[in-house]
Amino acid sequence: MTELLDDVIAQTTDAIRAHELDRAHVFHSWSAQQLIDPMVVTRAEGAYLWDGQENKFLDFTSQLVFTNLGHQHPRIVRAIQDQAAKLCTIAPAFANDARSEAARLIASHTPGDLDHVFFTNGGADANEHAVRMARLHTGRHKVLSTYRSYHGGTQLAVNMTGDPRRWPSDHGSTGTVHFFGPFLYRSPFHATTEEDECQRALEHLEQVIAFEGPQTIAALILESIPGTAGIMIPPPGYLKGVRELCDRHGIVLIADEVMAGFGRTGTWFAIEHGDVVPDLLTFAKGVNSGYVPLGGVAISDAIYSTFAERAYPGGLTYSGHPLACAAAVATIRVMEEDGVVEHSARLGEEVYGPALRDLADKHEWIGDVRGIGSFWAIELVSDRQTREPLAPYGGSSPQMNAILAAAKGRGLLPFANFNRIHVVPPINIAESDARIGLSMLDDALADASFAQV
Repeated sequence: MTELLDDVIAQTTDAIRAHELDRAHVFHSWSAQQLIDPMVVTRAEGAYLWDGQENKFLDFTSQLVFTNLGHQHPRIVRAIQDQAAKLCTIAPAFANDARSEAARLIASHTPGDLDHVFFTNGGADANEHAVRMARLHTGRHKVLSTYRSYHGGTQLAVNMTGDPRRWPSDHGSTGTVHFFGPFLYRSPFHATTEEDECQRALEHLEQVIAFEGPQTIAALILESIPGTAGIMIPPPGYLKGVRELCDRHGIVLIADEVMAGFGRTGTWFAIEHGDVVPDLLTFAKGVNSGYVPLGGVAISDAIYSTFAERAYPGGLTYSGHPLACAAAVATIRVMEEDGVVEHSARLGEEVYGPALRDLADKHEWIGDVRGIGSFWAIELVSDRQTREPLAPYGGSSPQMNAILAAAKGRGLLPFANFNRIHVVPPINIAESDARIGLSMLDDALADASFAQV
Protein backbone atom coordinates (compact mmCIF):
# COMPACT_ATOMS: atom_id res chain seq x y z
CA MET A 1 0.00 0.00 0.00
CA THR A 2 2.86 2.35 0.87
CA GLU A 3 4.63 1.55 -2.43
CA LEU A 4 1.43 2.29 -4.38
CA LEU A 5 0.98 5.60 -2.59
CA ASP A 6 4.62 6.52 -3.25
CA ASP A 7 4.15 5.69 -6.94
CA VAL A 8 1.05 7.90 -7.20
CA ILE A 9 2.86 10.76 -5.45
CA ALA A 10 5.83 10.39 -7.82
CA GLN A 11 3.57 10.37 -10.89
CA THR A 12 1.71 13.43 -9.65
CA THR A 13 4.99 15.25 -9.01
CA ASP A 14 6.25 14.34 -12.49
CA ALA A 15 2.97 15.51 -14.03
CA ILE A 16 3.16 18.86 -12.25
CA ARG A 17 6.70 19.37 -13.52
CA ALA A 18 5.72 18.33 -17.05
CA HIS A 19 2.92 20.90 -17.02
CA GLU A 20 5.17 23.66 -15.68
CA LEU A 21 7.82 22.99 -18.31
CA ASP A 22 5.20 22.80 -21.04
CA ARG A 23 3.82 26.21 -20.11
CA ALA A 24 7.33 27.65 -19.90
CA HIS A 25 8.78 26.27 -23.13
CA VAL A 26 6.36 24.44 -25.47
CA PHE A 27 4.66 26.34 -28.30
CA HIS A 28 1.40 24.52 -29.16
CA SER A 29 -0.16 24.22 -32.61
CA TRP A 30 -3.43 25.96 -33.53
CA SER A 31 -3.55 27.69 -30.13
CA ALA A 32 -3.38 31.05 -28.40
CA GLN A 33 -0.52 30.15 -26.11
CA GLN A 34 -1.70 31.93 -22.96
CA LEU A 35 -5.29 30.68 -23.26
CA ILE A 36 -4.65 26.93 -23.07
CA ASP A 37 -4.19 24.54 -20.18
CA PRO A 38 -3.11 21.20 -21.68
CA MET A 39 -3.92 18.00 -19.86
CA VAL A 40 -0.84 16.00 -18.89
CA VAL A 41 -1.03 12.36 -19.98
CA THR A 42 1.18 10.08 -17.91
CA ARG A 43 0.35 6.71 -19.44
CA ALA A 44 -1.99 4.98 -21.85
CA GLU A 45 -3.08 1.47 -22.75
CA GLY A 46 -5.51 0.24 -25.38
CA ALA A 47 -8.45 2.63 -25.58
CA TYR A 48 -7.64 4.34 -22.26
CA LEU A 49 -5.28 6.98 -20.94
CA TRP A 50 -4.56 8.54 -17.55
CA ASP A 51 -3.85 12.12 -16.52
CA GLY A 52 -1.47 13.41 -13.85
CA GLN A 53 -4.03 12.90 -11.09
CA GLU A 54 -4.54 9.26 -12.14
CA ASN A 55 -7.97 10.01 -13.63
CA LYS A 56 -8.84 7.41 -16.26
CA PHE A 57 -10.33 8.42 -19.63
CA LEU A 58 -11.80 6.39 -22.47
CA ASP A 59 -10.14 7.82 -25.58
CA PHE A 60 -12.92 8.33 -28.14
CA THR A 61 -10.61 10.50 -30.27
CA SER A 62 -7.81 8.09 -31.19
CA GLN A 63 -5.91 11.29 -30.39
CA LEU A 64 -6.07 13.07 -33.78
CA VAL A 65 -7.70 9.96 -35.27
CA PHE A 66 -4.43 8.09 -35.60
CA THR A 67 -4.12 5.50 -32.81
CA ASN A 68 -6.13 3.04 -34.89
CA LEU A 69 -4.82 0.09 -32.86
CA GLY A 70 -4.98 1.95 -29.57
CA HIS A 71 -2.21 2.92 -27.20
CA GLN A 72 0.87 0.81 -26.45
CA HIS A 73 -0.07 -2.15 -28.62
CA PRO A 74 2.51 -4.75 -27.56
CA ARG A 75 3.32 -6.00 -31.06
CA ILE A 76 3.97 -2.50 -32.39
CA VAL A 77 6.03 -1.54 -29.35
CA ARG A 78 8.06 -4.72 -29.68
CA ALA A 79 8.64 -4.11 -33.40
CA ILE A 80 10.03 -0.65 -32.67
CA GLN A 81 12.26 -2.04 -29.93
CA ASP A 82 13.56 -4.83 -32.17
CA GLN A 83 14.23 -2.42 -35.03
CA ALA A 84 16.03 0.01 -32.70
CA ALA A 85 18.32 -2.79 -31.58
CA LYS A 86 19.12 -3.67 -35.20
CA LEU A 87 19.13 -0.42 -37.22
CA CYS A 88 17.77 2.81 -35.73
CA THR A 89 18.18 4.98 -38.80
CA ILE A 90 19.67 5.12 -42.26
CA ALA A 91 19.56 7.70 -45.06
CA PRO A 92 16.73 7.23 -47.57
CA ALA A 93 19.13 6.51 -50.46
CA PHE A 94 19.86 3.10 -48.91
CA ALA A 95 17.47 0.18 -49.05
CA ASN A 96 16.49 -1.46 -45.77
CA ASP A 97 14.22 -4.35 -44.95
CA ALA A 98 11.76 -2.39 -42.79
CA ARG A 99 11.03 0.16 -45.49
CA SER A 100 10.89 -2.45 -48.27
CA GLU A 101 8.43 -4.65 -46.37
CA ALA A 102 6.29 -1.67 -45.33
CA ALA A 103 6.04 -0.58 -48.98
CA ARG A 104 5.11 -4.10 -50.06
CA LEU A 105 2.41 -4.42 -47.42
CA ILE A 106 0.93 -1.01 -48.19
CA ALA A 107 0.88 -1.75 -51.94
CA SER A 108 -0.82 -5.07 -51.25
CA HIS A 109 -3.86 -3.18 -49.92
CA THR A 110 -4.02 -0.06 -52.10
CA PRO A 111 -6.55 -0.24 -54.95
CA GLY A 112 -5.63 -0.72 -58.59
CA ASP A 113 -2.06 -0.14 -59.72
CA LEU A 114 -0.95 2.06 -56.82
CA ASP A 115 2.08 -0.15 -56.34
CA HIS A 116 4.86 2.37 -55.69
CA VAL A 117 5.27 4.19 -52.37
CA PHE A 118 7.08 7.44 -51.61
CA PHE A 119 7.46 7.80 -47.84
CA THR A 120 7.08 11.11 -46.01
CA ASN A 121 7.00 12.12 -42.35
CA GLY A 122 3.25 12.77 -42.19
CA GLY A 123 0.07 13.63 -44.02
CA ALA A 124 0.71 17.28 -44.87
CA ASP A 125 3.99 16.59 -46.64
CA ALA A 126 2.41 13.58 -48.36
CA ASN A 127 -0.18 15.92 -49.87
CA GLU A 128 2.50 18.47 -50.77
CA HIS A 129 4.49 15.83 -52.64
CA ALA A 130 1.43 14.35 -54.34
CA VAL A 131 0.61 17.75 -55.80
CA ARG A 132 4.22 18.28 -56.84
CA MET A 133 4.14 14.96 -58.67
CA ALA A 134 0.88 15.88 -60.37
CA ARG A 135 2.20 19.27 -61.47
CA LEU A 136 5.35 17.77 -62.94
CA HIS A 137 3.38 14.94 -64.57
CA THR A 138 0.87 17.26 -66.25
CA GLY A 139 2.89 20.43 -66.75
CA ARG A 140 -0.02 22.35 -65.19
CA HIS A 141 -0.27 24.28 -61.93
CA LYS A 142 -3.76 24.68 -60.44
CA VAL A 143 -5.16 22.36 -57.79
CA LEU A 144 -8.86 21.92 -57.02
CA SER A 145 -10.02 21.02 -53.52
CA THR A 146 -13.27 21.23 -51.61
CA TYR A 147 -14.54 23.59 -49.00
CA ARG A 148 -15.07 21.70 -45.72
CA SER A 149 -11.79 19.83 -46.01
CA TYR A 150 -8.44 19.55 -44.28
CA HIS A 151 -5.20 18.59 -46.01
CA GLY A 152 -2.47 19.70 -43.58
CA GLY A 153 -0.70 22.67 -42.04
CA THR A 154 2.20 23.25 -44.45
CA GLN A 155 2.00 26.07 -46.98
CA LEU A 156 0.38 24.35 -49.95
CA ALA A 157 -1.55 21.85 -47.83
CA VAL A 158 -3.15 24.53 -45.67
CA ASN A 159 -4.10 26.52 -48.76
CA MET A 160 -5.79 23.44 -50.21
CA THR A 161 -7.64 23.09 -46.91
CA GLY A 162 -11.23 24.29 -46.94
CA ASP A 163 -11.82 25.13 -43.27
CA PRO A 164 -11.02 28.30 -41.28
CA ARG A 165 -7.49 27.19 -40.49
CA ARG A 166 -6.65 28.23 -44.04
CA TRP A 167 -7.69 31.83 -43.72
CA PRO A 168 -4.64 33.39 -41.98
CA SER A 169 -2.27 31.84 -44.55
CA ASP A 170 -4.31 32.20 -47.74
CA HIS A 171 -3.07 35.01 -49.98
CA GLY A 172 -4.44 33.51 -53.19
CA SER A 173 -0.93 32.75 -54.42
CA THR A 174 -0.63 28.95 -54.32
CA GLY A 175 -2.69 27.96 -57.36
CA THR A 176 -5.49 26.47 -55.25
CA VAL A 177 -9.17 26.71 -56.22
CA HIS A 178 -12.02 25.55 -53.98
CA PHE A 179 -15.36 24.03 -54.91
CA PHE A 180 -18.33 22.65 -52.96
CA GLY A 181 -18.42 18.94 -52.33
CA PRO A 182 -21.67 17.07 -51.61
CA PHE A 183 -23.17 17.48 -48.13
CA LEU A 184 -26.88 16.76 -48.15
CA TYR A 185 -27.63 17.92 -44.59
CA ARG A 186 -26.38 21.42 -45.44
CA SER A 187 -26.69 21.20 -49.20
CA PRO A 188 -25.29 24.20 -51.08
CA PHE A 189 -27.32 22.97 -54.07
CA HIS A 190 -30.77 22.99 -52.40
CA ALA A 191 -31.03 19.24 -52.90
CA THR A 192 -33.40 17.06 -50.90
CA THR A 193 -32.22 13.61 -52.01
CA GLU A 194 -28.82 11.97 -52.32
CA GLU A 195 -29.40 11.54 -56.05
CA ASP A 196 -30.01 15.26 -56.56
CA GLU A 197 -27.07 16.18 -54.32
CA CYS A 198 -24.75 13.94 -56.33
CA GLN A 199 -25.92 15.22 -59.70
CA ARG A 200 -25.84 18.89 -58.73
CA ALA A 201 -22.46 18.61 -57.00
CA LEU A 202 -20.98 17.04 -60.14
CA GLU A 203 -22.57 19.70 -62.35
CA HIS A 204 -21.08 22.38 -60.09
CA LEU A 205 -17.63 20.78 -60.28
CA GLU A 206 -17.89 20.51 -64.05
CA GLN A 207 -18.64 24.23 -64.23
CA VAL A 208 -15.71 25.10 -61.97
CA ILE A 209 -13.38 23.07 -64.20
CA ALA A 210 -14.75 24.75 -67.31
CA PHE A 211 -14.46 28.28 -65.92
CA GLU A 212 -10.98 27.71 -64.48
CA GLY A 213 -9.76 26.19 -67.74
CA PRO A 214 -9.18 22.41 -67.76
CA GLN A 215 -5.79 22.87 -69.39
CA THR A 216 -4.59 24.82 -66.33
CA ILE A 217 -5.57 22.22 -63.71
CA ALA A 218 -2.95 19.71 -62.59
CA ALA A 219 -4.84 17.90 -59.87
CA LEU A 220 -8.04 17.53 -57.94
CA ILE A 221 -7.51 16.46 -54.33
CA LEU A 222 -10.28 15.32 -52.05
CA GLU A 223 -10.63 13.37 -48.85
CA SER A 224 -12.35 10.16 -49.88
CA ILE A 225 -14.55 10.76 -46.83
CA PRO A 226 -13.88 14.18 -45.29
CA GLY A 227 -12.74 13.76 -41.70
CA THR A 228 -12.19 16.77 -39.46
CA ALA A 229 -14.61 18.75 -41.63
CA GLY A 230 -17.53 16.57 -40.63
CA ILE A 231 -17.41 12.96 -41.89
CA MET A 232 -19.67 13.59 -44.86
CA ILE A 233 -20.16 10.33 -46.76
CA PRO A 234 -20.20 11.02 -50.53
CA PRO A 235 -23.51 10.00 -52.13
CA PRO A 236 -23.45 6.94 -54.40
CA GLY A 237 -21.91 7.73 -57.77
CA TYR A 238 -20.14 10.94 -56.74
CA LEU A 239 -16.60 9.61 -56.62
CA LYS A 240 -17.10 7.83 -59.95
CA GLY A 241 -18.35 11.09 -61.42
CA VAL A 242 -15.28 12.94 -60.17
CA ARG A 243 -13.06 10.22 -61.63
CA GLU A 244 -14.78 10.61 -65.01
CA LEU A 245 -14.35 14.39 -65.02
CA CYS A 246 -10.66 14.03 -64.19
CA ASP A 247 -10.17 11.45 -66.93
CA ARG A 248 -11.98 13.63 -69.47
CA HIS A 249 -9.71 16.61 -68.79
CA GLY A 250 -6.40 14.92 -67.99
CA ILE A 251 -6.52 15.97 -64.33
CA VAL A 252 -4.70 13.89 -61.74
CA LEU A 253 -7.06 12.60 -59.03
CA ILE A 254 -5.49 12.54 -55.55
CA ALA A 255 -7.31 10.69 -52.78
CA ASP A 256 -6.38 12.03 -49.35
CA GLU A 257 -6.67 8.98 -47.09
CA VAL A 258 -4.61 10.42 -44.24
CA MET A 259 -7.45 10.12 -41.74
CA ALA A 260 -9.88 7.73 -43.42
CA GLY A 261 -7.34 5.10 -44.49
CA PHE A 262 -6.17 1.85 -42.92
CA GLY A 263 -9.45 0.42 -41.72
CA ARG A 264 -11.08 3.51 -40.25
CA THR A 265 -14.14 3.22 -42.52
CA GLY A 266 -14.40 -0.57 -42.47
CA THR A 267 -12.32 -1.01 -45.62
CA TRP A 268 -8.57 -0.67 -46.01
CA PHE A 269 -9.11 2.66 -47.79
CA ALA A 270 -12.25 4.79 -47.90
CA ILE A 271 -12.02 5.26 -51.68
CA GLU A 272 -13.02 1.59 -51.99
CA HIS A 273 -16.58 2.53 -50.99
CA GLY A 274 -16.81 4.49 -54.25
CA ASP A 275 -15.25 1.72 -56.35
CA VAL A 276 -12.70 4.20 -57.73
CA VAL A 277 -8.94 4.06 -58.25
CA PRO A 278 -7.18 7.43 -57.88
CA ASP A 279 -3.91 8.33 -59.59
CA LEU A 280 -2.25 9.13 -56.27
CA LEU A 281 -3.28 8.19 -52.74
CA THR A 282 -1.86 9.89 -49.65
CA PHE A 283 -1.73 8.27 -46.23
CA ALA A 284 -0.33 8.70 -42.69
CA LYS A 285 -1.87 8.34 -39.20
CA GLY A 286 -3.31 4.80 -39.19
CA VAL A 287 -0.50 3.31 -41.27
CA ASN A 288 1.36 2.68 -38.00
CA SER A 289 -1.14 4.01 -35.45
CA GLY A 290 0.98 7.15 -35.13
CA TYR A 291 3.60 5.42 -32.99
CA VAL A 292 6.43 6.99 -35.03
CA PRO A 293 5.76 9.80 -37.58
CA LEU A 294 5.13 8.33 -41.05
CA GLY A 295 3.18 9.24 -44.16
CA GLY A 296 3.41 8.59 -47.83
CA VAL A 297 2.11 8.69 -51.38
CA ALA A 298 0.99 5.56 -53.23
CA ILE A 299 1.70 6.15 -56.93
CA SER A 300 0.08 4.75 -60.08
CA ASP A 301 2.08 3.24 -62.91
CA ALA A 302 1.40 6.22 -65.19
CA ILE A 303 2.81 8.76 -62.76
CA TYR A 304 5.64 6.44 -61.73
CA SER A 305 6.68 6.24 -65.39
CA THR A 306 7.05 10.02 -65.54
CA PHE A 307 9.93 9.71 -63.11
CA ALA A 308 11.35 6.41 -64.35
CA GLU A 309 14.19 8.16 -66.22
CA ARG A 310 13.64 11.70 -64.93
CA ALA A 311 14.69 12.57 -61.42
CA TYR A 312 11.90 13.41 -59.03
CA PRO A 313 12.91 16.74 -57.45
CA GLY A 314 11.90 16.06 -53.87
CA GLY A 315 12.87 14.14 -50.78
CA LEU A 316 13.08 14.11 -47.00
CA THR A 317 15.93 13.27 -44.65
CA TYR A 318 13.78 10.76 -42.79
CA SER A 319 11.86 9.28 -45.74
CA GLY A 320 11.06 5.68 -44.88
CA HIS A 321 12.63 5.90 -41.44
CA PRO A 322 13.33 2.33 -40.20
CA LEU A 323 11.61 2.76 -36.82
CA ALA A 324 8.49 4.21 -38.42
CA CYS A 325 8.40 1.54 -41.11
CA ALA A 326 8.89 -1.26 -38.58
CA ALA A 327 5.86 0.11 -36.73
CA ALA A 328 3.92 0.13 -40.01
CA VAL A 329 4.84 -3.48 -40.75
CA ALA A 330 3.67 -4.57 -37.30
CA THR A 331 0.47 -2.51 -37.57
CA ILE A 332 -0.55 -3.90 -40.94
CA ARG A 333 0.22 -7.48 -39.92
CA VAL A 334 -1.89 -7.11 -36.77
CA MET A 335 -4.73 -5.71 -38.88
CA GLU A 336 -4.49 -8.62 -41.31
CA GLU A 337 -4.15 -11.38 -38.74
CA ASP A 338 -6.70 -10.06 -36.23
CA GLY A 339 -9.41 -9.09 -38.74
CA VAL A 340 -9.32 -5.48 -37.56
CA VAL A 341 -10.80 -3.99 -40.74
CA GLU A 342 -13.74 -6.36 -40.56
CA HIS A 343 -14.15 -5.57 -36.86
CA SER A 344 -14.29 -1.86 -37.68
CA ALA A 345 -16.98 -2.45 -40.29
CA ARG A 346 -19.05 -4.55 -37.87
CA LEU A 347 -18.82 -1.94 -35.12
CA GLY A 348 -20.21 0.64 -37.52
CA GLU A 349 -23.11 -1.53 -38.62
CA GLU A 350 -24.03 -3.07 -35.27
CA VAL A 351 -22.86 -0.63 -32.59
CA TYR A 352 -22.11 2.97 -33.60
CA GLY A 353 -24.82 3.45 -36.21
CA PRO A 354 -27.74 2.03 -34.21
CA ALA A 355 -26.60 3.59 -30.91
CA LEU A 356 -26.05 7.06 -32.34
CA ARG A 357 -29.39 7.01 -34.11
CA ASP A 358 -30.98 6.06 -30.78
CA LEU A 359 -29.24 9.06 -29.21
CA ALA A 360 -30.72 11.28 -31.93
CA ASP A 361 -34.18 10.08 -30.93
CA LYS A 362 -33.48 11.06 -27.30
CA HIS A 363 -31.63 14.37 -27.62
CA GLU A 364 -33.11 17.38 -29.43
CA TRP A 365 -29.63 18.82 -29.92
CA ILE A 366 -28.71 16.08 -32.41
CA GLY A 367 -29.65 17.22 -35.89
CA ASP A 368 -27.82 14.63 -37.96
CA VAL A 369 -25.96 11.35 -37.53
CA ARG A 370 -23.60 10.14 -40.24
CA GLY A 371 -20.72 7.76 -40.59
CA ILE A 372 -19.39 4.36 -41.54
CA GLY A 373 -17.09 1.83 -39.90
CA SER A 374 -15.38 3.52 -36.94
CA PHE A 375 -15.81 7.00 -38.43
CA TRP A 376 -18.92 8.84 -37.15
CA ALA A 377 -20.13 12.34 -36.39
CA ILE A 378 -23.16 13.80 -34.68
CA GLU A 379 -24.10 17.30 -35.76
CA LEU A 380 -25.47 19.37 -32.90
CA VAL A 381 -28.06 22.07 -33.53
CA SER A 382 -30.04 24.49 -31.40
CA ASP A 383 -33.12 24.01 -33.61
CA ARG A 384 -33.81 20.90 -35.68
CA GLN A 385 -36.13 22.74 -38.04
CA THR A 386 -33.77 25.58 -38.93
CA ARG A 387 -30.65 23.42 -38.43
CA GLU A 388 -28.99 26.31 -36.62
CA PRO A 389 -25.60 24.98 -35.47
CA LEU A 390 -25.05 24.68 -31.73
CA ALA A 391 -21.73 26.49 -32.32
CA PRO A 392 -20.76 28.81 -35.18
CA TYR A 393 -18.57 27.70 -38.08
CA GLY A 394 -15.02 28.13 -36.89
CA GLY A 395 -15.95 28.58 -33.21
CA SER A 396 -17.50 27.08 -30.10
CA SER A 397 -20.33 27.95 -27.71
CA PRO A 398 -21.30 27.62 -24.03
CA GLN A 399 -23.51 24.66 -24.92
CA MET A 400 -20.70 22.81 -26.69
CA ASN A 401 -18.33 23.57 -23.84
CA ALA A 402 -20.88 22.19 -21.38
CA ILE A 403 -21.21 18.95 -23.34
CA LEU A 404 -17.46 18.47 -23.54
CA ALA A 405 -17.01 19.22 -19.84
CA ALA A 406 -19.76 16.76 -18.94
CA ALA A 407 -18.16 14.06 -21.09
CA LYS A 408 -14.74 14.59 -19.57
CA GLY A 409 -16.24 14.63 -16.10
CA ARG A 410 -17.65 11.16 -16.76
CA GLY A 411 -14.31 9.84 -18.00
CA LEU A 412 -14.81 10.22 -21.75
CA LEU A 413 -12.32 12.05 -23.97
CA PRO A 414 -14.40 13.34 -26.90
CA PHE A 415 -13.34 14.67 -30.33
CA ALA A 416 -15.14 17.93 -31.05
CA ASN A 417 -14.98 20.37 -33.95
CA PHE A 418 -17.26 23.43 -34.08
CA ASN A 419 -20.82 22.07 -33.57
CA ARG A 420 -19.95 18.40 -33.97
CA ILE A 421 -18.77 15.51 -31.86
CA HIS A 422 -16.94 12.80 -33.76
CA VAL A 423 -17.03 9.21 -32.56
CA VAL A 424 -13.61 7.93 -33.63
CA PRO A 425 -12.16 5.53 -31.04
CA PRO A 426 -9.49 2.96 -31.94
CA ILE A 427 -10.80 0.65 -34.62
CA ASN A 428 -9.83 -2.43 -32.60
CA ILE A 429 -11.71 -1.27 -29.50
CA ALA A 430 -13.66 -3.97 -27.69
CA GLU A 431 -17.39 -3.76 -28.33
CA SER A 432 -18.00 -3.48 -24.58
CA ASP A 433 -15.74 -0.40 -24.34
CA ALA A 434 -17.39 1.13 -27.40
CA ARG A 435 -20.79 0.77 -25.74
CA ILE A 436 -19.46 2.25 -22.49
CA GLY A 437 -18.24 5.30 -24.39
CA LEU A 438 -21.55 5.75 -26.18
CA SER A 439 -23.36 5.53 -22.83
CA MET A 440 -21.03 8.19 -21.42
CA LEU A 441 -21.81 10.41 -24.41
CA ASP A 442 -25.54 9.88 -23.84
CA ASP A 443 -25.18 10.92 -20.20
CA ALA A 444 -23.04 13.93 -21.09
CA LEU A 445 -25.66 15.20 -23.56
CA ALA A 446 -28.34 14.77 -20.92
CA ASP A 447 -26.27 16.51 -18.24
CA ALA A 448 -25.50 19.49 -20.46
CA SER A 449 -29.07 19.78 -21.72
CA PHE A 450 -30.43 19.72 -18.15
CA ALA A 451 -27.91 22.40 -17.09
CA GLN A 452 -29.16 24.69 -19.86
CA VAL A 453 -32.80 24.48 -18.72
